[in-house]
Amino acid sequence: MKIEHLEERVSDYRDSIKTVVDKRILWKNMTKNILLKTLRSIANQYDIGWKVQELSWIRNNEAVNITFDSFPSEMIDCTNLIPAYQFLPGGALIFSQSYNGDIYIFMLFPEIDNAPQESNLVELGQYTPEMITEKLIVEKVDEFLKEMIRWEVPALKNKVGY
Repeated sequence: MKIEHLEERVSDYRDSIKTVVDKRILWKNMTKNILLKTLRSIANQYDIGWKVQELSWIRNNEAVNITFDSFPSEMIDCTNLIPAYQFLPGGALIFSQSYNGDIYIFMLFPEIDNAPQESNLVELGQYTPEMITEKLIVEKVDEFLKEMIRWEVPALKNKVGY
């Protein structure tokens, strides 16, 4: 094989770097703003104790999430009936930009001390930055809420223990 045979691979490599850079620029200039605007709007319209966060992950990865941070104030009277009740913060829906510029969407369940964590993470998909729209964000928040409801009130047949 001659050195000239590498020309096509070198060209493909340059194109791949350009693709990643384009995705990262789109995240920075558009996708991140759509996420923040939509998630903040949801959190403001439905005040159930969640907040929106911008995260800077390892190296050059960024994320935006909506997470349950506090107990909904309208439900405080309900919990006063059971003094031992403890709100478990930490459930989160995360939109994370990967090294290649794609957006991974996943959710985390709250962590419970001394409880086995078989599946604390649920993957909800991988998307290019231009695929992240208000409609998709709302759909993923809906999916997240459904999963959190199942986590809070699991079906009896799935419970293990006494």
